[in-house]
Amino acid sequence: MQDTLERAWSKFTLWRRGSDLRAWLFSIMHNVHINQIDYRARRPEEQMPEDPIEIAVTGNQERSLEVRDLASALTQLPREYREVLLLIGLEELKYEEVAKVLNIPLGTVMSRLARGRERLRLVLAGTPQTTLRRVK
Repeated sequence: MQDTLERAWSKFTLWRRGSDLRAWLFSIMHNVHINQIDYRARRPEEQMPEDPIEIAVTGNQERSLEVRDLASALTQLPREYREVLLLIGLEELKYEEVAKVLNIPLGTVMSRLARGRERLRLVLAGTPQTTLRRVK
């Protein structure tokens, strides 16, 4: 599919306006597929090495548990911290973009990020959180 889109993008000037774009893309996909079959047929067979290569395989169970624990820890954070952490860490937005999205000052983004990361560390480590009292 990626090869089809790359070829279509590079040859887009050849597409005629008013014609069926879907049919044109399917034609390209068919031609790419035929070219790949021809290439494989012409390529000499590669010999496997006598000593098999050992590839380290990691289990997915541990990774799944880590993701589950992270998701659970994120739900324990206050909404303000969670929003900033997800926009920066997951969505990979810049600090300035997060400030615009949440309509808060840049300094607030940075402080929420720092505090959110610290609380997330504490939750993941299983350390009880200390809550600060608001003094009036």
